[in-house]
Amino acid sequence: MEPKALDLKDIHLPELVGWWPPAIGWWLAPIFILLLCTLIVWLYKYLTRKTAIKTANKQLLDIKENNTSTDIEKLANLSALLRRVAISISSRNECASLTGQAWLEYLNSTVKETPFTEGVGRYLATTHYKKVPDNDFDISQIITLCENWLKAQKNKK
Repeated sequence: MEPKALDLKDIHLPELVGWWPPAIGWWLAPIFILLLCTLIVWLYKYLTRKTAIKTANKQLLDIKENNTSTDIEKLANLSALLRRVAISISSRNECASLTGQAWLEYLNSTVKETPFTEGVGRYLATTHYKKVPDNDFDISQIITLCENWLKAQKNKK
């Protein structure tokens, strides 16, 4: 038996897949990466804010219960504490260079009324530079004001 010649045709390979348009995964990957980066930044800011305020509350309690320091020293510590918290929870450029009335106005901008420019908070601007405080100076009212300011920062989103 003689083998019959088969009428076979050569194999034709399909065309190569082009790079355009990309598959749906390549369209979704940048969107997913952008969302992931945004989530990481938001989570970092949220945790930093929470930690800064939590630590500040502990330090405020230490200042409040410290019986060895004078009222002027307590006031200086409160002023430094508020500045550290403000820098931690907002932009450094926004509040780090503020002094005097501008600093008090910044503190007022984060609470409802104006206790820093018109109330007992005005002592935070200049009194800790004096050797003897003014007659109507009351450190307990300022500590209460600082506690209220920290609570307002905690509730602020």
